[in-house]
Amino acid sequence: LPILFPQQSGLYEYKIYGGLADCPPELCADVYMDLDFRKQWDQYVKELYEKTYDGEKIIYWEVKYPFPLSNRDYVYIRECRVLDVDGRKIWVVLAQSVSVPQCPEKPGIIRVQSYKQSLAIESDGKTGSKVYMYYFDNPGGMLPSWLVNWAAKSGVPAFLKDMQNACRNYSKST
Repeated sequence: LPILFPQQSGLYEYKIYGGLADCPPELCADVYMDLDFRKQWDQYVKELYEKTYDGEKIIYWEVKYPFPLSNRDYVYIRECRVLDVDGRKIWVVLAQSVSVPQCPEKPGIIRVQSYKQSLAIESDGKTGSKVYMYYFDNPGGMLPSWLVNWAAKSGVPAFLKDMQNACRNYSKST
C-alpha cells in the first residue's frame, strides 16, 4: 500500500511484497537486470539503455505516459549483489537517480530528478520467488489523482504479472 512521503509533499513511496510463482530468484534477477529484454516485455519503455560516463555505468530510461501527459525520463545508477544471509541467498538491486551532464534533459520530456528503488528477491522455498520492493520517485509536473491511484491499484500488480510472464519467456529467448 502507498504511504505518504513526506507528509507535506503529496508524493507517495511504495512498498511492495509479492510472489512470483515458478520464477526462481536467479531468473527474476536476470530478467530484471536485462535492459534489452525489458524493451520487449515492458509496454511503458520508450527508450532504455546503459552507457558509461567517466567510468560509471549510467542507465537512461524514458517512460511512456498516457496522452496528454508528458513522458518522464530517468538517469540513474544501479547495482545487483547476491548476499548470503544465514544461508539464505538474496538478490538485492539498488538504484538511485544521478545527475550526469553528458545526459541533458530533452525538450517535452520531464526529467525525474528524485528516484530511489530497492529490490530484494529470494526463494519462496518451492519453485518461485518472494519479492520485496521499495520505490520512490518524484515524477514532476502535475499528475492527475486518477493516474496516481491507477499506479497504486493496478499498475504495480500489472508490472508483477508482466515480470512473471517475462521470466517464463526469458529461458526460451536466451
